[in-house]
Amino acid sequence: MLHVLAVDDERPALEELTYLLSKDPRIGRVTGAGDASAALRDLSRMLVEGERLDAVFLDIRMPGLDGLDFTRLLTAFAAPPHVVFVTAHDDCAVTAYELGALDYLLKPVRPERLAESVRRVAAAVRRQSPPAGEASADPDDEMIPVELGGRTRLVSRRAVTHVEAQGDYVRLHTADGGFLVRMPLSALSKRWEGAGFIRIHRSTLVAAAHITELRFDGGRAAVQIGDELLQVSRRHTREVRDLLVRKFHQPDEDAGDPGEGRDDR
Repeated sequence: MLHVLAVDDERPALEELTYLLSKDPRIGRVTGAGDASAALRDLSRMLVEGERLDAVFLDIRMPGLDGLDFTRLLTAFAAPPHVVFVTAHDDCAVTAYELGALDYLLKPVRPERLAESVRRVAAAVRRQSPPAGEASADPDDEMIPVELGGRTRLVSRRAVTHVEAQGDYVRLHTADGGFLVRMPLSALSKRWEGAGFIRIHRSTLVAAAHITELRFDGGRAAVQIGDELLQVSRRHTREVRDLLVRKFHQPDEDAGDPGEGRDDR
């Protein structure tokens, strides 16, 4: 069953499109968004929570971020969803197909024409599916859309040094500054575990690749990331120590527990 996202800034049009898509037996879930920025936030949440998004059905002329710009941003994602434009304007078809759009529908949408678009999406998804018994490879990177001064910016996971929970948000720390994203740290921790991110505190997630030093003082641990020294909670100390000892390949295997009887500075 397909999971699709419908995007239109006009509520009646969005409700009609969502209804028509939900009636197609090949579609299991339809999510609606009132503009492209909201759609990017929904897409980010789905990625973090491990949800699959197969296609986006969207209008072109929308205030702020329009449908064409939204599609250009999708190219930065490791596995972007397919795009079907649903618009009252017929003057952007060439640009849409140049951007890789799967189909281009004109309003008012005829159910039989929409069904053909869904068929194309289903066929494209089947072509991308790995053979039976073969797991799909994890992407090398992931792009997270963030709102910054009324603009949408894509932040690379590779650029993130650490993440801090701040209420209902998380702050992604990079060399260029911090970016707030509305998502739970627990979901992000689970999503990024396989990409080398480790939990050092109930409110802190760090990228092991950016850790330059592991310190112990009076049984308490801390990790150095750039100019920042981040404390490791007692609950996570053993796990962090074991992971980083393997990462740094310490030559003295018989030195014992670095937090016991040794002064690590």
